[in-house]
Amino acid sequence: MNEHDLKSMIDDVASGRMARRSFLRRMAAVGIAAPFANQILALGGVAMAQPATPFAYKPTKRGGGGLLKVLWWQGPTLLNPHFAVGTKDQDGSKLFYEPLAGWDAEGNLRPVLAASIPSREDGTLAADGRSVVWKLKPGITWHDGKPCTADDLVFNWEYARDPATAAVTSGAYKDVTVEKIDQLSVRVKFNEPTPFWAEAFVGSAGCIIPKHLFADFTGAKSREAPTNLKPVGTGPYMFKDFKPGDLVTGVINPNYHQANKPYFDAIEMKGGGDAASAARAVLQTGEFDFAWNMQVEDEVLVRLERGGKGRMVFTKGGGIEHIQLNTTDPWTEVDGERSAASTKHPLLSDVAVRRALNLLVDRDSVEKHIYGRAGTATPNYVNNPDRFRSKTTKFEFNVDKANALLDAAGWVRGADGIRAKDGKKLKLVYQTSINQPRQKNQAIVKQAAQRAGIDIELKSVTASVFFSSDVANPDTYTKFYCDLQMYNTGPNAPDPGLFMRAFHGSEIANKANKWQGRNITRWRNAEYDKLHDASKLELDPIKRAAMLIRCNEMVIEDVVVIPVVARLGAGAAAHKLAVDLSGWDTNTWNLASWYREA
Repeated sequence: MNEHDLKSMIDDVASGRMARRSFLRRMAAVGIAAPFANQILALGGVAMAQPATPFAYKPTKRGGGGLLKVLWWQGPTLLNPHFAVGTKDQDGSKLFYEPLAGWDAEGNLRPVLAASIPSREDGTLAADGRSVVWKLKPGITWHDGKPCTADDLVFNWEYARDPATAAVTSGAYKDVTVEKIDQLSVRVKFNEPTPFWAEAFVGSAGCIIPKHLFADFTGAKSREAPTNLKPVGTGPYMFKDFKPGDLVTGVINPNYHQANKPYFDAIEMKGGGDAASAARAVLQTGEFDFAWNMQVEDEVLVRLERGGKGRMVFTKGGGIEHIQLNTTDPWTEVDGERSAASTKHPLLSDVAVRRALNLLVDRDSVEKHIYGRAGTATPNYVNNPDRFRSKTTKFEFNVDKANALLDAAGWVRGADGIRAKDGKKLKLVYQTSINQPRQKNQAIVKQAAQRAGIDIELKSVTASVFFSSDVANPDTYTKFYCDLQMYNTGPNAPDPGLFMRAFHGSEIANKANKWQGRNITRWRNAEYDKLHDASKLELDPIKRAAMLIRCNEMVIEDVVVIPVVARLGAGAAAHKLAVDLSGWDTNTWNLASWYREA
């Protein structure tokens, strides 16, 4: 399909000569999945469609639903969305804070604080791809009664883009300019034509914090703000109490800007424990209404579902359980910093070692015996939407090939069976967070590595520590003070552009940015940076997809990461709890619409 044909089809949909459903079928025939096809239409000036099976909110009044008890076994450690290192902090923050828009299950943008989604039809989305106008709904107030205005939006842009703030959301704001149009409108301007414009103020990176409470705590003082732990937002619940890593509580917002919402009078988000006990607390005992991230062997989940209290809820997104390889030296300190970008890894800098490790990960066994319904073995870091998935990459589990690679590279077995070269033994420390599937995954890799003469020491870190936002904590995944590490990540939008910034040289996590950069592996490749930068400017969706596919392939070819399984979101919900979940956004993206069936 060439550019002319694509533009003609978009015009046909806009004029009514072609049904949206027919367009989606035509796109699917050439490998373009529905979420991205909808984005193509939006860029072409066709408004977002309503989902085929929209979430139906039935309550006819606000409140009356009692207490909603949810279990996040990795409890939030802070409640400022700009410092939310992992999904636990993002989800916790969204009890209180909201973005202009979020992503539904089908990859469509849905307005939250915005009056509507920008489009070419009403002139709010520029035809040249250089600007977009967002309009706030009138009458929105912060929990303390102050009005939410365009000044708050401009402040969030300034706050997040300031390098001294070290915000994890900086990537969505640092390359744009935000200007106030009036009290309820802002214009987001891009330096170049921008194909994916829905980053600033959207999804997990888009939650808005109030200027009047954070203005005195910007830049280097940003971590001192009392409101980091006592949020004042616009969301469905107002802050009551917070014990980091343990419990977040909120009460109903009587002035919430959506009619008849929320249904529940209060919420408790409990942290701690592990995924297995969380699954049991919903599926078997019914102690909680919902539990997040059921990283438990599927056979265990199936057995627990027979308890009759709840059911598993799976959501399709871009999650990837993967192993990262450190490109820097985690054992040498440079100016008070280990894994410094100025160093090279003493063992993993040898591509033969990286390729051997790739051959020693038995993905099929991990899928079959651990993840089941919730994960599919994959060679790709980007797997969904299908439009962006490479069809040329492959994976293989082959210990013999791994041995041959290491033999050819000069890694010789010693009397103890461990290989060595130039006086360096092939010993690696492999860390991940504590939960049963990950420890089993570690054991599978360790066993295969032993057969290849690689000694792997396994390290398991409590999840609340591993994913902590505490910059003084040496065991966080962002510090990466070991050789290998494993966890799950994924894009928070049906577009991998921002997600693939995780390998860009400008995003390296380090001491200067308080280890908040996306590039955890510290990999640097000028060719990759150039290609990714070009993809940010390419308006032709087919050409841009090809660029991002190639970015994925470069990462895989150099074995920067070893993808294991493409994961679905897996939550546990009580049978009567109606939840609106999306694999493209946080679990709590539409928390205001949750209710309990009669």
